[in-house]
Amino acid sequence: MIKRTLYFGNPAYLKTANEQLVVETPLQVPVQAEDGEEIKTTSKTIPIEDIGLLVIDHRQVTITQAVLSKLLANNTAVITCDDTHHPTGMMLSLDGHSLQAQKFTAQVNATQPLKKQLWQQTVAAKIKNQAAMLAFRRAENKILLSLADNVKSGDSENAEAQAAAYYWKRVFPEDLGFRRERYGPPPNNLLNYGYAILRAMVARSLVASGMLPTLGIHHRNQYNAYCLADDIMEPYRPYVDCVVFQLVRQNGQYLDINPAMKKKPYSRCRQWM
Repeated sequence: MIKRTLYFGNPAYLKTANEQLVVETPLQVPVQAEDGEEIKTTSKTIPIEDIGLLVIDHRQVTITQAVLSKLLANNTAVITCDDTHHPTGMMLSLDGHSLQAQKFTAQVNATQPLKKQLWQQTVAAKIKNQAAMLAFRRAENKILLSLADNVKSGDSENAEAQAAAYYWKRVFPEDLGFRRERYGPPPNNLLNYGYAILRAMVARSLVASGMLPTLGIHHRNQYNAYCLADDIMEPYRPYVDCVVFQLVRQNGQYLDINPAMKKKPYSRCRQWM
């Protein structure tokens, strides 16, 4: 079952009743009920079991502890955003699987040759999806397909970096002069946001599988609590690139993230993933 993603970019009060998330939002213009009482808010309920990801992106969103408890028990990832509307924090369940201890042990005992083989497969899958993204936008991709077929164990020849150098020159229109830099000009901001959401979804799925997102197969930063999520999300990054490409094509170069962009589905990108 595909879980729902909920985004809150306006003032709201989140509480729970009867295993439902109750969302109360203020009405811009209060209305009068039949008994003459003034109604200032509107209310909507959503089954908590249907929610996979909840994004809080407004300072005037209030959420009760009971809601947080039930969301985490349902293995829902809860994300908070900063003043620039970028994700800055995430909450995940501590007990997402009945065989969690067994899975943790298997992760800890994974051998280095196994990790190298897994990273080889991960990089090959990422490059193939990058090639598919270029095909989607009718750009040449044969070099990427060749790189994907020749990734070595542990990516010892750094095919990932070679592919990236070729790929990022061709993803967006040439007149954009795009360079992929985390703190660079738009549409880097859109890519950063998309990758953060993707990372949260992968981390949530890892917890649901009984795995520890901290123990990676390639990423090893001691300050990173989501190394495995960063590994597993790599092949799915081109999907985010596809969504951002469509945003750029529809809206132009200078893009600020807005609620409409965050909510809009991009079904065409799913055709090749």
